[in-house]
Amino acid sequence: MYTLHDNTESGNAYKVRLLLSQLGLPYRTIQYGVTDGSTRTPEFLANINPNGRIPVVEFPDGRCLAESNAILYYFAQDTDFFPSDRWEQAEVMRWMFFEQYSHEPFVAVAKFILTMLPADSPRRAEIPTLHEKGYAALKIMEDRLRDHDFLVGDSYSIADIALFAYTHVAEMGAFDLSRYPAIRAWIGRIKGTPGYIPMYPED
Repeated sequence: MYTLHDNTESGNAYKVRLLLSQLGLPYRTIQYGVTDGSTRTPEFLANINPNGRIPVVEFPDGRCLAESNAILYYFAQDTDFFPSDRWEQAEVMRWMFFEQYSHEPFVAVAKFILTMLPADSPRRAEIPTLHEKGYAALKIMEDRLRDHDFLVGDSYSIADIALFAYTHVAEMGAFDLSRYPAIRAWIGRIKGTPGYIPMYPED
């Protein structure tokens, strides 16, 4: 069985949980804190991920694969979650790079600051800049989704999973999703896909 080194608050870890669920692959989780240093211990760095981050999937043979989008790519190959057409494959990767460089650093970080740090944290001063750049990323998504059900071709793929993770909880970072009807409709479509699981167990 696979072991997912996980954290419930991490959208990057949620991506992996969602895909594994939708593929029907059994796995167990080990939970880590976000700010308690538990992914920076000598044991974790030596045996799980020298970069000190989750998610990491530990395979039955002991190999460990880190980086959420690399994990999505590994498990999606030869499934309906990754297209067979080479151009569409490249489009999937383009959206996944976009997620890591133009979306997650702003949408996810705003969520982290506003939900995980004290109300008097000096990092709250970053919020206006994070919102400016996060809204720019959301507009790019909105423009694509206005005339398409999903981000690549006509099918739900790991590009959608990668961007869904933090987009659907963007309001936790004080982003106003009411501005984006196409994104909200896309969120609803993803929640209706087979094997869907929520990010938070209580949802």
